[in-house]
Amino acid sequence: MVFASGLIPDIVDNVYAAVDTATGWPGLAIIFVYSFLIAFILPGPSEVVLAAPLELGIPLWVHFGIIMGVSATGKAVGSVLAFYLGQEAKQSGPVIRWLRQSRFDIIEWSEKRTVKLARRYGYSGLAIALCVPFFPDTLSIYAFAILEKDYLKFAAATFIGSLGRLVVTIFIFEGTATIL
Repeated sequence: MVFASGLIPDIVDNVYAAVDTATGWPGLAIIFVYSFLIAFILPGPSEVVLAAPLELGIPLWVHFGIIMGVSATGKAVGSVLAFYLGQEAKQSGPVIRWLRQSRFDIIEWSEKRTVKLARRYGYSGLAIALCVPFFPDTLSIYAFAILEKDYLKFAAATFIGSLGRLVVTIFIFEGTATIL
C-alpha cells in the first residue's frame, strides 16, 4: 500500500536532494543520516557525499577528510543496525525460507559471491568488498551480517571499508581530472 502511493520513492528522492543541497556544518548531519540509511535500506551510491556543497571554509583536504569521516561513521552505525537485523533474520526460519524462494534467491547469490569472501578473509573481506566504488554495499553488509557475530569488528570493518571506498573514489576522480 505504501509503495503504491509513491511515499517510499518520494522519501528516497528527498534524502538524495538533501545531500545535494547540504551546506555548512549542519550539512554534515545530513551526510551522517544519508550514510546511515545507505548501510541498511537506501539503494544508491554512497560516494555522492563527496559532492555535497558544504562550503565549510577550511582547506580542501580537511573538508574531504571530515566528509569521509562523518560518512564512514554513519555507515558503520547503520551497519550495526543491519547486523542486528541480519542476526534476527538468521534466527528466523520463515525469513530464510522466504529469501531462498524469492525470485532472485539472495541467499544463494550471497553464498556464491560475498560469503566466499567473508569466509576466506573474514572482516577484512568485508572492508575490501566495501572499498569498491559505485557498487551497492547494502547486500554485502547483510550477507556478512548473517555470517558474522562480532558487532564491534563488524562496525570497524564497515568504517574502514567505507572510508577506503571514498578514498578510492577521490583517487579515481583526481586521476581522471589530471588526464583530462
